[in-house]
Amino acid sequence: MLNNITLKNLKIGAKFNLLLILVFIISILGSGVALSSVLQGRAQNEVSSQAQILIQMVNAVRDYTQNRIVPLLEPRLDTNPTFMPEVVPTFSSTEVFENFRKKPEFKNFFHKDATLNPTNLADKADNFETQLVERFRNEPNTLEITGFRKLSEGEVFYIAQPLKITQAKCLRCHSTPDQAPKSQLLNYGSENGFGWQLNQIVSAQIISVPSQDIFANAKRTWILIMGFLIAIFAIVVFLINFLITKYVIQRIRRIEKIAQKVSIGDMSADFEESSHDEIGGLAEAFNRMKASLKIALEMLNNQG
Repeated sequence: MLNNITLKNLKIGAKFNLLLILVFIISILGSGVALSSVLQGRAQNEVSSQAQILIQMVNAVRDYTQNRIVPLLEPRLDTNPTFMPEVVPTFSSTEVFENFRKKPEFKNFFHKDATLNPTNLADKADNFETQLVERFRNEPNTLEITGFRKLSEGEVFYIAQPLKITQAKCLRCHSTPDQAPKSQLLNYGSENGFGWQLNQIVSAQIISVPSQDIFANAKRTWILIMGFLIAIFAIVVFLINFLITKYVIQRIRRIEKIAQKVSIGDMSADFEESSHDEIGGLAEAFNRMKASLKIALEMLNNQG
């Protein structure tokens, strides 16, 4: 009730300014939330697109190695005393990606075939990566997992896909030590990377893309656009307030002052309004009322 009384006591200009400020705040808040959502979505799409391109590139290297390089080198595994890691698709994709990372602008991009029981312990999955592999195993229909993860280099967006043993020939190096090439055992030993089974998910192929800079750019863009919108809204509010004050409130105040004079008997005051809008019509109506009042007073005086 107090607020209702306070509003009733406010002048039209104050009420109108209050309404403009309220509209201004609601518009800025609504615009800010909508713009933030759009920019955040675009930033996420950008990092996701980068990760998708890289994982497709890595898969292309793996497929090329599997289909073109392995058939050429596999016959030499038993005769060559030194193990040739080039016959392993994971080795090829890792080497290509490491060459990619040598450029400074790509140093915080990461690729790993995170494996629960790898031949090369450098590929061993950490706790987070182990959870991804286990999830792929428990959810056979899940073909991709994405999200954000904090690393020592900063926050990254990751995309993970399951790696499954789909060809029986791959088991030669991973079924039992007695089936593996001797050169492999000399390089990696006989304790790791064995016991794999056909159609078993053994790894999660993970691509990580730095996301901090992209989201920071989105935030800077948001601040810039919001600053621009606030300036535009402020100018519009100022112009509307100026026009309302000049062409409405000031004219009403003039009519009010003249009406006050007429109410105390000053019939010489005129409601001067040259405009033909609503306020001009109001002034004309007051002039007719004043004329009628003047005639009535004269008639009363003559009768007296």
